[in-house]
Amino acid sequence: DRDWMLKRGDRHNIHAPISVYEVHLGSWRRVPEEGNRSLTYREAGPQLAAYAKELGYSHIQFMPLTEHPFYGSWGYQTTGYFAPTSRYGSPQDLMWMIDHLHQEGIGVILDWVPSHFPCDEHGLGYFDGTHLYEHADPREGYHPDWKSFIFNYGRNEVTSFLISSATFWFDKYHVDGLRVDGVASMLYRDYSRNEGEWISNQFGGRENLEAIDFLKRLNTEVYRRHPDVMMMAEESTSFPMVSGPVDHGGLGFGFKWDMGWMHDTLDYIAKDPIHRSYHQSELTFRMIYAFTENFVLSLSHDEVTHGKAALLSKMPGDDWQKFANLRLLHGYMYGMPGKKLLFMGGEIGQWDEWNHEGAVDFHLLQYERHSAIQHWVKTLNELYASEPALHVNDCDPAGFEWIDASDGRNSILCFLRRGATTNDTILVVCNFTPVTHEGYRIGVPSGGMWQEIANSDASEFGGSGQVNDGPIKSQRYPMHGRSHSISMTIPPLGVALLKGQSN
Repeated sequence: DRDWMLKRGDRHNIHAPISVYEVHLGSWRRVPEEGNRSLTYREAGPQLAAYAKELGYSHIQFMPLTEHPFYGSWGYQTTGYFAPTSRYGSPQDLMWMIDHLHQEGIGVILDWVPSHFPCDEHGLGYFDGTHLYEHADPREGYHPDWKSFIFNYGRNEVTSFLISSATFWFDKYHVDGLRVDGVASMLYRDYSRNEGEWISNQFGGRENLEAIDFLKRLNTEVYRRHPDVMMMAEESTSFPMVSGPVDHGGLGFGFKWDMGWMHDTLDYIAKDPIHRSYHQSELTFRMIYAFTENFVLSLSHDEVTHGKAALLSKMPGDDWQKFANLRLLHGYMYGMPGKKLLFMGGEIGQWDEWNHEGAVDFHLLQYERHSAIQHWVKTLNELYASEPALHVNDCDPAGFEWIDASDGRNSILCFLRRGATTNDTILVVCNFTPVTHEGYRIGVPSGGMWQEIANSDASEFGGSGQVNDGPIKSQRYPMHGRSHSISMTIPPLGVALLKGQSN
């Protein structure tokens, strides 16, 4: 993978089109002929590479592959901080898989868990008969949510162990990034605790100062050794500057998952369209804070398990509306600023929520509605990668401009995505109701032509065919505070993307 390693820095900066396919290796595909076993590293590598390339993903993110005793923990109850799980093969087999993915142009991100560790006697707990890695006081050293131990980040030996683990995966396995799990639980001493169940820091506050210092040291060391990789934080609070530079007071991560966007968007789109007009702010609020961090828009495994339902099953309405809503959700995500992440199964419109004992329901692709969803995701990935306006300013306010966020009555949003030049502009129009709007007028930046480059309601994606054929010429007709506007058809429960060409 030498060519990949020499050039990967260009693929990992904030201006790159980063689109991540999240995978649980044990349940992506199975081998029914052999007792429904999971794929090995060497079996999965070629299949994952071909699939990710076909759909246009830039990276695969694996849920934890560090060794873990309980398969049902999905890897988040880690015991082997320097060992890949032997369930799928040897360390050399994992190296081979990563090497193969790199040769095929696919980056690799690993989930990594420094926030807690299991209490198994063969693990790190009471390692030498004392509380060596964990705090002795359960108010500091025991996690009530996960029934696991919390690292003592105040010990240099412990932080050295964890930083060594992180750099090990970069040094020895050539991974391209770590997604650091449970950062919010590390930052606050009272995380998921009631009054009297936690101990304040030396200043009487709730922040875990030792964990904060550890995260800064972690990111500083990783980026010092490997400046061309990514460090991503799963962090669900408003803690400031998670992706800010350490020398400016930040934690030093490269990116942060936008959990607020995920929760607000899924809450909104699960509502019957007749009620959405009263909840427009759930969509628009995100832009108040969208550029305070380098965000990743994530629809991850956590949203499609434990009774939460698969993405398609969350959607309201009859089957046609469910599929239309799912295409709209995907299109809206790719239109918004931020890097992208989608968990396996969401790209084919799987009905059933994720089960780690099963596999993705790829047999659904024999049905046109599901293959059309996959085709739509592929189209979005290709557009995201090929249109600079959709990615170069993902983390810069210069890349976004509202046209109209106030049409709550029709549940319509219109906004611009901008690239590096004036002509590099894409108009995104989202309609969150099943009503087609013909002759809907939208203000545009200047005179010129607008060409529809994608429409989720096109028949090729399973829609009703309410598209805008041919270029649309703007007119000197004031609208939305602009001197020019266009008249277009807005599809039902759909999103349309139009590329502008100024005069």
